[in-house]
Amino acid sequence: MRKMLLSLILLASLLGSLAQKDLGRNAFVFPVASATARVVLQTPIQRPLTNFTLCMRFYTDLTRSYSLFSYASKRYDNEILLFVEKPKQISFSLGNHALYFNIPEKFSAAPGGEHVCVSWESATGLVEFWMNGQPFVRKSLRKGFSVSTEASIILGQEQDSFGGSFDINQSFIGEISDLYLWDHVLSPEEMGLVWYNVDLPDYVINWKSLRYTSQGDVFVKPALPSFYRGAG
Repeated sequence: MRKMLLSLILLASLLGSLAQKDLGRNAFVFPVASATARVVLQTPIQRPLTNFTLCMRFYTDLTRSYSLFSYASKRYDNEILLFVEKPKQISFSLGNHALYFNIPEKFSAAPGGEHVCVSWESATGLVEFWMNGQPFVRKSLRKGFSVSTEASIILGQEQDSFGGSFDINQSFIGEISDLYLWDHVLSPEEMGLVWYNVDLPDYVINWKSLRYTSQGDVFVKPALPSFYRGAG
């Protein structure tokens, strides 16, 4: 009886740490700097990505650098990386090569947080970056590349090796919500719809059906009302 009880407790613990749920208008809250706190996405990538679009909302008052989305493989620690270098500069890395997008001083920040999207097309190498529904100048990166299916996908930390080697000085403090990944490039019209929180089909990562584990001080809480003020 005692063994059965211990087995049930262990099973409940495992189920609690591995969740798949509709997070809706919730957010992952990272309240403190940490070298361990993170969300690990348990998303199988079925085939190499030769096109994709990544979108997410985030809310922070950090003025140092921090990671938003870290996708590592055994060949590249920055297979895909979305990283804030400083308050007015965001970098996008693909296969350890990086592009930088400078945010104009006059850029209108969204109250209560930012919404960012980045898309990439292998055939041309074209990268599109959007913030709060506004497009930036297109750039080019890694033409002909494909993203490996062997993935360690982490929120809250930047991976310097596959699944690890975190730096507390690059950890995220704040809230992350509405994370989506598609295996194609969204059109400008679709980018606008995502900014307004309209559901689109064919997700690879779907915030409303997200399979993940969390470690350390990470909490799922209702997103603050101002998180969606600009988005309808």
